[in-house]
Amino acid sequence: MTKISATLFVAIGLLATAGCAKKRPAVLPPAPGQTVDPNAGMGGTGTGTGTNGVVPGSRADFQQSVASDTINFGLDQYDIDATARQILDSQAQWLARYPNVRVTIEGHADERGTREYNLALGDRRANAASSYLATRGISPSRITTISYGKERPLALGSDEAAWAQNRRAVTVVLQ
Repeated sequence: MTKISATLFVAIGLLATAGCAKKRPAVLPPAPGQTVDPNAGMGGTGTGTGTNGVVPGSRADFQQSVASDTINFGLDQYDIDATARQILDSQAQWLARYPNVRVTIEGHADERGTREYNLALGDRRANAASSYLATRGISPSRITTISYGKERPLALGSDEAAWAQNRRAVTVVLQ
């Protein structure tokens, strides 16, 4: 009887643990430099009504329409400066035109510092950009944030020029 109870307890424990497994998100943002079909998930073939075959409200339309998808930060900083405000203002105007579009803001850091520190700094950068867009009338429910810390550098190298490019927040259109 003891062997049966032990087997039963192990089976129940395995079933309970299996229910706690973390699920992957439905859509993962692309890695830096990765080519992505701008019309993926749009349900169309890219022959939309926009100029140059770009579907209005798509990732490609966002790239064409806004000043930039990236804002940069100073060393150990996460405040939104005047240049970043101009970029985020153009993003907010575009997002206001397409109220059903959702975005993810990715926070990044340069290679200096610990992994934990850079993840926290990337999170503060992404949240600063998200908060700014929210103050411009974009619903926070349309914005998700993620921090990659130093794990996805844009520029490889260990000099100030590379570090400056890697201290950033990037807005990625999901639909």
